[in-house]
Amino acid sequence: MTDETIVRRWVGRPPDSAVQQTLDRLSRAPGVVRVAVMPDVHLAAGVSNGVAVATERHIYPAAVGGDIGCGYAAVAFDCGTDAFRRRRAAEKLLGELPATVPIMRHNRRSGLPELPTEIAAEQLSADELAARAAGDGRLELGTLGRGNHFLEFQQDDDSRLWLMVHSGSRAMGQHIAQFHGQRANAVGGGLAWLDAESEAGQAYLSDVTWARAYASESRRRMLTGAATVLVAHTRAEPDWSTLLNTDHNHVQSEECAGRTLWIHRKGANVARDGTLNVVPGTMATHSYHVCGRGEPEALHSSSHGAGRKLSRGAARARIRRRDFERQLGNVVIDPRIAGRLIDEAPAAYKDIDAVMRAQRDLVRIVRRLRPILLHKGV
Repeated sequence: MTDETIVRRWVGRPPDSAVQQTLDRLSRAPGVVRVAVMPDVHLAAGVSNGVAVATERHIYPAAVGGDIGCGYAAVAFDCGTDAFRRRRAAEKLLGELPATVPIMRHNRRSGLPELPTEIAAEQLSADELAARAAGDGRLELGTLGRGNHFLEFQQDDDSRLWLMVHSGSRAMGQHIAQFHGQRANAVGGGLAWLDAESEAGQAYLSDVTWARAYASESRRRMLTGAATVLVAHTRAEPDWSTLLNTDHNHVQSEECAGRTLWIHRKGANVARDGTLNVVPGTMATHSYHVCGRGEPEALHSSSHGAGRKLSRGAARARIRRRDFERQLGNVVIDPRIAGRLIDEAPAAYKDIDAVMRAQRDLVRIVRRLRPILLHKGV
C-alpha cells in the first residue's frame, strides 16, 4: 500500500484472505488514491464486490465489472397485499410473469423491442458494439437475467405493496467491458487502466453512460410489465411518484473530500447526503429503503445488499434442499426451480441486519420490506 492510498472499511468482521488480497492489490494499483470497503464485500474477479474506488485520472473497468449499470428499481402500489393472501392466486400471478418479464430474452417470433433514441445503437463507440446492441441489446432489453437477479413483490411495515427488480445491462455490459478491457493497460491480477483524458478512456466512459441508461430503461420496462400482470388480477395501480431506479456498478466524476475524483463503484450504492436507495436482503429476509448520510470517507457509498457468505459451489455443497425450503417460509417461488436455486439460499448470504448495523454511519433506514413473491431464473 502506498502512502497516498487511503483505505477505509465498514465491515462486521475482517474480509477473508482471498478478498483481502484483492483489496491489497487494488490499493497498490497506479492512480488509486482511496478505497472504501463496504460490509457486503465478497470475492469477485479483479476487484471484489462491495468496494468503492477513487482515482484522479486512471479508469479501471474491473472496478465497475461486466454488468455495468446493474441496480435496483422499486415502485409502490396504491393497495395492501390482499391479492397475495391466497397462495393459489399468488402462484397464478407468478405463472404469468415470464410472459411480460422474460428471464433471458424475448421471443423473436413475437417481435423484439426497439432501442429508444437515448440508447440507440449508433451512440456506442465502435461498430462492433453497435452491432451487438442491434442484436443482443434488443433481445435482452426488459429481461431479468440469472444469478442473483430477481423481481420481487414485497410488503412494507405499513402493509403497503411494493415491487422491486434487480437487474443490469445484461450481455451488453459484458460486451462493453470486454471490448475496452482488451485496450486497457494491464497491471496484473485482473487490473488494467485507461487514461480518462485519452480517446480510449473517453470512449469507455461514453459506453458506460450508454450501458447505465440501457439498464435503467430495462428495469423500468420490467416494473411496468409486472405491474400490468398485477393490475389484470386486481384493482391495484402503481404509484409512479414512488419510483426508485438506481445502479451500483458504474464510474463517474464526483466531488469528494474537496477533490474531483473518478469514483468507481462495484457492488456499492451511491449514498450521498439525502440520496434514496435500496439495500436488499435475501430471498427470505427483509430489504431496506435507505437515505444516504454522505460520508466522504466512504466515498459517499454504502453496501448494495447482504453480500455472499458462501461461494455458489460451497452453497450447493453445504445447503440441503429441505433446509433451503424451510428458510424460504411462505415466500412464493416457482417450485419447479427450487432445487436449482440452492446457491441463492438465504444461508449463502450474510445477515442483512448485521450489514445494516455495520453501515449505520453511511445510511439511515427509511423503510423495511419483507418478500412475498419472487420471480427468478436459473
